[in-house]
This record gives sequence, C-alpha cells and structure tokens, in this order.
Amino acid sequence: GENGTLSREDFQRIPELAINPLGDRIINAFFPEGEDQVNFRGFMRTLAHFRPIEDNEKNKDPTASEPLNSRSNKLLFAFKLYDLDRDNKISRDELLQVLRMMVGVNISDEQLGSIADRTIQEADQNGDNSISFNEFIKVGNLYFVYLET
Repeated sequence: GENGTLSREDFQRIPELAINPLGDRIINAFFPEGEDQVNFRGFMRTLAHFRPIEDNEKNKDPTASEPLNSRSNKLLFAFKLYDLDRDNKISRDELLQVLRMMVGVNISDEQLGSIADRTIQEADQNGDNSISFNEFIKVGNLYFVYLET
C-alpha cells in the first residue's frame, strides 16, 4: 500500500510463511496486541530475534541493554509462539495445538498427547501442569547447549 507499514495480509502473501505450519503464529509476533499494522522499526525489531547469537560478541558494549537476539530474548520469543492465550504459561492444550500445527495429521492424537504429557512432566517444576517462562528457560537452555555443541 506504500503507506510505510505492513499488514497481516502482506505477510500472508510471503510463500514461505503461507506454507509454514506456524506461519500465523510467526506473523502474529510482528504485531503488538490489538494492532493490524507494523512499521519499519517494529518489523526490524522482530526480525532481530532471528540474528545469530554470535553477532552479540562483535558489538559488545557493557552499558547497552540486552540485545534482541540474546539467548533469553530468543527463548521469550519462542515461548510466546506456544503461549496462545498470552497468560504467561503453556498449558497441555496449547502445547497440543502447536504440535498439531507442526505435524498435521502425520501423528495420531494419542501420540501427540503422549508427547505433550512427557514435555510438561519434564519441564513443569512447580506441579501446576503447565510450563512457565522460567521453566521454559531451563529446558530451552539445554536445547541451546545441544545446538552449540
């Protein structure tokens, strides 16, 4: 529209997002709650989460705030993709919904339920049958350590 902003429809026209099972969740990450447009600054701010972590080492400034592509900010971004109702925890139902988005009909509901139950069992430390961000961080840090080795 040449108005200096992007709409959800603009993102949906990107073929890679259109076929990505998490495309809608990724697109939603670009838009603050209640907003239907994103300007260049907001667009770049969200894209910054995808930069490799090692880019932080090149521009280390002890007075600067934590970069958007830091490990903890990447984990927060990923957590928000799972936290569908934005209540700051991932329930079994939310985990199942995202798993279904990712695998479609390739895995039975029983198998998906088993994966969701095991994931919550391993991550849930306070016994509330959901995964808080702090619990997600602990599991996510193990994932990052695995990726970096």
